[in-house]
Parts: sequence; structure tokens; C-alpha cells
Amino acid sequence: MNLYSLGHLSVFALVSKVQPTAIPSSVTVATLLSLLRSYIDLLVEKNIQATLLVKLPPGNIWHSEIQRYYAAIETPVDKEIDKISPYPIISSKNSREYFIIILSPEFCSLTVASRYSKLSKEKYSTIKKHQNSLLSFSTFDGKLIQKIVNKLQIPENQTQNNIENQTQSNNQNDTQSNNQNNNGAPSAVCSPELISFLMTKQLQRQDEIIAQATAKRQKSTENQNIKLYKNLQVKDEYLERVCQELRTPLTHMKTALSLLNSPNIKPPQRQRYLQMFNNLCDRQNSLLTGVADLAQLEESLKSPVFETVRLAEIVPVVVSTYQPLAQEKGIMLAYTVPTELPTVWCIAGGLKQIVINLLSNSIKFTGENGKVWVRARLQGDFVLLEFRDTGIGIHENEIYKIFDRFYRVRSTTVDDNIGAGLGLTIVKELLSHCGGSISVKSRQMEGSTFTVLLPSNNQQKNFTY
Repeated sequence: MNLYSLGHLSVFALVSKVQPTAIPSSVTVATLLSLLRSYIDLLVEKNIQATLLVKLPPGNIWHSEIQRYYAAIETPVDKEIDKISPYPIISSKNSREYFIIILSPEFCSLTVASRYSKLSKEKYSTIKKHQNSLLSFSTFDGKLIQKIVNKLQIPENQTQNNIENQTQSNNQNDTQSNNQNNNGAPSAVCSPELISFLMTKQLQRQDEIIAQATAKRQKSTENQNIKLYKNLQVKDEYLERVCQELRTPLTHMKTALSLLNSPNIKPPQRQRYLQMFNNLCDRQNSLLTGVADLAQLEESLKSPVFETVRLAEIVPVVVSTYQPLAQEKGIMLAYTVPTELPTVWCIAGGLKQIVINLLSNSIKFTGENGKVWVRARLQGDFVLLEFRDTGIGIHENEIYKIFDRFYRVRSTTVDDNIGAGLGLTIVKELLSHCGGSISVKSRQMEGSTFTVLLPSNNQQKNFTY
């Protein structure tokens, strides 16, 4: 059993040259597979000894059909032949075409399928091209098949089972070809009974393909429906939560208004209610801004744009922005970001948003005379960015909730009405879409440490969104 080489020859081009009036049809790869299975069904069920010359797409689904035939006729397969194609195969450098040639005195056929090229588009412009389709010729004409086989120029020292009788030099005429040894030589005309059997098998195989495709579409539709239903549930829950977050401060504001209208209200009380109004308005503004930011983020993540950026270009700018607020609260704010750190891989504009959200949280939950550090260093293929504070910390029962939408850490020392509870949600979304991660360590009244891992520019090549 040998591996015959065609070099640069194209069976599709040979068929077009030998029979220039033949018009190819447009077929899909699935149809080609069903045709191969039909051929094997015919050869196995009719117990036909034949020589197969094939060039098939890669994959076990194709090779298993050839192995099925050789197993059925009890012909051993040469183990020294190419591991991917353990059966008589003609290889070619032309990777744009596939073919199935069956040679037997009882039955012969040739099917060749080629991908569309610029030349074929111009020559066969009247053929409707479907997605993933191929141009295909099929024939059962033994004389035509013999002409094609003769032109394959298989070397004489690589023959098997008298196949040299089918592949003599190109100048042999049809009479000489018909006088070859009939052991494996194609018959001039195939039996109508075999053609009818093949057509029946092909129809059955096509039915199987249609049934499989239908089942696949149904499964895909079901999965899409489930996904859509879950998305709708999430949207409904999100909308309900937004309404609740808006309703609560409005109720407080309405109560404060009624108290402000009282004629007996004292100046200190009036001032307190006015401050309440101011805080509630800030909360409403923060909530609406957070919801808008999250909606914009979700929209941008549908077709994300990535960028490489240096931490040394982002962290100092954000820290300097928050330095006045830290000084006002009596907080020591510092950062350490080595300039030699590699660039990191993140969604465009996402790194700045991550730093802003985490740094503002650290300052917000750190009291007077507290400390906040921002540090960065290399850790394997990632850049580690750490936000550490000496603030109020997070109770261990709350840590797993802090990334949930609208969740705010409850505290008696920090006004929990300020903030939308969406900052950490946005941070986690950004990191999950660029191959990064975030973890938290915290102890109440001792502070918190948020650790971010960002893929370096070297690591991003292995990440696909």
C-alpha cells in the first residue's frame, strides 16, 4: 500500500481539460461526506473489491469511512503509510481540492470537488455559490475516468495490486487502456442497478444529514432561547433593583420636604434636612452615573477594543487627582510603580477606570490618619497591581457580595448612602474580558487589600476573547 504523489497536478483541472464541456455543480462539504458514505455503503454491501484513490479533508470522520471499507473486505492496512491517512491515498500540494476515485471492473466513479478560485468564479459565474460550497464534478464513465487516471503519472516503482495497468504513460490511447489487465481496471459502463443502489443510498444519507442539521438547529435554537430567557431575567432583576435604588432616596427626600414645610422647625433641624437633601441628590447622581457607565460598558463589550498600556502612565495621574481628597481626610496616599514594568493588555480606557474605582473605594473607607498604598510588580506573565488601605475593612460574610450590583458595604463610620454600589462590578467586568482577575483580603478595622492581575503584553497573545 503506497502513498502516490501528484506534485502540483489538479484532478479538477484534469477533468476540465479532458471534458471541457462538463459543467460542475455546487456542493457543500456535508454533501461530499454523504456521497463518500454512499460509495462505501455500495462497495461494502455489494462486496466489491476496488482500488480507492482519495484526497479528503482532515479529520477522523472522513478517514473512518475508508477504514470501514477495508475492515469490511478484510484488507489489511499498511501501518507504515501516513498516520493521518492509513489507506491508499494520492497526495497533492493542491490543498484546495478533494477527490474520490473508485476503480473496479464492477463499478467505477470519480468525484472531485474544488474550492472556488478567481478562475473558477469567472469560468462558472452562472453557478450559484452557497456558503462553504465547493465546485464538483462526478462521473461514472469508465473511459473518462481511465483518461484521468492515466494522466496522474503514478511512478511504476510505487504500484500495488496491478495499479500500473491503470496508470500507463499519457500517450496511450483508449484502446490500449481498455486492453489492460482487468484486475482493478475500471469498467466502461457501470451497471444501472449499481447506479440506482447508489442513488438510493445517497438519498438516505441526505435525509440523515437533513435530520442531523435540523436537530442541530433545534438544539442551537433551544440554547439561544435559554440564553435569551436568562438575559431577560437578569435585565428584569436589574431594572427592579434600579427602581428600588431610585425609590428609596426619593421617599427620604419627600419626608424631608414635608418636615421643612413645618412652621415649628428650628434652624439646626432645617440645616440637617438640607444636608440630607444634598446627600440624597449626590446619591441619585452617583446612581444614575453608575448605571449609565455600566450600560455603556456592556454595550462596548459586545465588540471590545483592546490596547496595551503602561501602568506608569496611568497610576500616577489618577493618584495625583485623588491626592487633594486624601489630604483633606488626613490620609497618607502613596504609590510605587516601576517604570520598567511591561505593558499590560486591557480594554481601551479600562485600566484607568479600574484604578479610579479601586483607589476611590480605598480612600472612601479609610479614616483620618489612615494610609493608602498603590503598588505594582511583575508576577510571571502578569503584572500585579495592589491597592492596600488601613480602613474599616470588610466583614468576612460580605466579601463574596461586594462585586454584586448595587451592593454597598454597611458601616457605622462611613455614610453608606453615597455611591451606587457599581464600581466593583464594573472593575470585575473589565478584568474578566481581558484575561485579568481580582481578589480581596480584608479584616474588619484593619484594612483591605485588593489585588489585580493584568495580562502582560507577552501573555495577551495566548488570550482570545
